[in-house]
Amino acid sequence: MNTTDAIWSALEEVLDPEVGVNIVDLGLVYEIEVDEKGHADIEMTLTIPECPLADEIVSNVKEAAAAISGVKDVNVSLVWEPKWSPARMNDRAREEIRARQRML
Repeated sequence: MNTTDAIWSALEEVLDPEVGVNIVDLGLVYEIEVDEKGHADIEMTLTIPECPLADEIVSNVKEAAAAISGVKDVNVSLVWEPKWSPARMNDRAREEIRARQRML
């Protein structure tokens, strides 16, 4: 598995604390690039720009990516275009959200 793919996999363990679903399945991660020196650039968004847990999510993303072998440093850029919408979620995220709603 290459470093970029390993980071994608690691980010599947990072949850959006308010939704309880991982940020990859939610469609919050837009792009990951890793250069030959081990510098990782991650472009992502949040469900809303004024997310009160933004710092926690970004910190968790940095920690997960930095744990990958070969990654020397991580830069996370929050972007607001394209704007996130529920259409970015994959089927697994939709099922997890439905299951949580049924439990309430």
